[in-house]
Amino acid sequence: MSTNSATPPTAKVLLGCSKCGASLPDEAQYCLKCGKPVSSSPKSPAVVEPPPAIEIARPRPKRRWVLWIVLVILAAGALWTVISDSTAAQEVQEFVGFKQDRTILDSAFTVGPHTFRYYKFALPEGSVNVAVVGQFTAAADNQSTGNRKSQPSDKNSDKNNKASDTDTGIESLVLTEPAFTVWQNGYATSSIYDSGNVAEGAVQADIPAGAGIYYLIFSNKSSPKTSKAVHATVVLRYKSWLPNWVRRMKGRFLDWVGL
Repeated sequence: MSTNSATPPTAKVLLGCSKCGASLPDEAQYCLKCGKPVSSSPKSPAVVEPPPAIEIARPRPKRRWVLWIVLVILAAGALWTVISDSTAAQEVQEFVGFKQDRTILDSAFTVGPHTFRYYKFALPEGSVNVAVVGQFTAAADNQSTGNRKSQPSDKNSDKNNKASDTDTGIESLVLTEPAFTVWQNGYATSSIYDSGNVAEGAVQADIPAGAGIYYLIFSNKSSPKTSKAVHATVVLRYKSWLPNWVRRMKGRFLDWVGL
C-alpha cells in the first residue's frame, strides 16, 4: 500500500514585541497590541561577513626608458670623443690620456761620413692610429769641411772638396726591430718610411697598431767624406686604450706582486 507524503505548509515566523511580549507576524512593522515599532525589537543575529581582502600595493616598475636614454647619450658621447677630429674631442682625448704625443727627437746633431745615427722607441700595448710625424733638415758640416780645406791639397783634392760641398743630403728611415737588424748588417730590407737622400724632409710614417719596437734612423752612408749637420723634430703620435696612468698602475701592481 502506497502512501502519499505531502509537504507541510511553510510556517510563518512569529516575532515577539519587546515591550508587551505580544506575538507578531514576520511582516509586521508595528506591534498590533501596543503599537511599538517592530524595528526596536531584538534583532536576529547579524551575519558576520568576512572583511574584504586587503590588496598589497605592488611597487610600480621603474621607468627604465630613462636609464636607457642616459646610457645611449653616454655611449654616443664616448663614440664622438674617440672618432671625432674636432678641437673639443681632441682636448677630451688628451685629458683622459687616450691621445698621446711623445717626442722621439728634438735636437741638432752630426752624422759622420759613411755612418748613421739611430733613435730607438717603443710603442705601448693597446696603441691605435699610430704615426711618426716630424721634419728634419741636413747640411754639410761646415766645421769638418773647413778643416779639410785648411789642409794642403792638390788639384784632385780640390775637386773632391767641391763635390763634397754639394753633398748636403741625408736619408731618414723608420724600421721595425727585425728590419733594423738586417739593414744594419748591410742588407736591403723593407722600411716603414724612407725619405731618400734629401736636404730637408717631412717624416710621415703610419705604424701598425699594437706594441712594438722601432728605429728612427738618419743615414749618411752615401757620403764617404762629408759629415752632415742635422736638426730634427720627430714625434710619436698615437691613441691608446690604456692611458699612461693605467699602465703606471698596472706596472706598480706587477712589481708589487713580484711579476
